[in-house]
Amino acid sequence: METSSIQEPFDLIRLSLSERVFVKLRGDRELTGILHAYDGHMNLIMSDVEETIMIVDEATAAVNVAKRKVEMLFVRGDGVILVSPPSRT
Repeated sequence: METSSIQEPFDLIRLSLSERVFVKLRGDRELTGILHAYDGHMNLIMSDVEETIMIVDEATAAVNVAKRKVEMLFVRGDGVILVSPPSRT
């Protein structure tokens, strides 16, 4: 079996190790950072992370965006909605 073949969804995550990925989380949060490790529960360890939080004011329907940078982050898998690997051309 070729080591870069994709048979299951986790294979795509495995091929994204040490690369910058996009992660969508519950609570209108998004992360971009370098993926270092993951497990079967989709717990992630990422570095050089930029977190974007969408804050919606329901009274005015205004959307504010807050950003922060984090050097190293552990992401709990139950909050992960989507992991997008880097584009491969």
